[in-house]
Amino acid sequence: MELILWRHAEAELGEPDEGRALTGKGHKQAWKMADWLDRNLPETCRILVSPATRTLQTAEALGRKFKVHPDLAPDKTAAQLLAAANWPDSREPVLIIGHQPTLGHVAAQLIGQQEQEWSIRKGNVWWIAQRERGDITSNYLRAVMAPELIAK
Repeated sequence: MELILWRHAEAELGEPDEGRALTGKGHKQAWKMADWLDRNLPETCRILVSPATRTLQTAEALGRKFKVHPDLAPDKTAAQLLAAANWPDSREPVLIIGHQPTLGHVAAQLIGQQEQEWSIRKGNVWWIAQRERGDITSNYLRAVMAPELIAK
């Protein structure tokens, strides 16, 4: 299975938290990353998005169909995110557009194999894949991409 974690792009400050929109810089980050993802994601990729405004706006930049999933909201846990993604049993790759600290917890759990506070920066993508060799299954980091590294 492949799990792609995309942290929403830069958002405005304010309350309520779930209503915060992307800034101008955030829209640029989302468009750049969406362009890179669109060139690299398989057509069969399932896309799940937090119900927060900033994640919806980030997802819209990709221009693909997505499903809003309540278990990806800012106050949800790594276990809830992994269940929503059907990790490790999903037959197709899954792109999650979500929030810190949950995305960092998921990355730490899958790559570092322990609960840690890992930080995924705004707009960045971490692409985690699974490899099976004989009876051994391991997770590895396939790619990390930041919007500022993408030429436009």
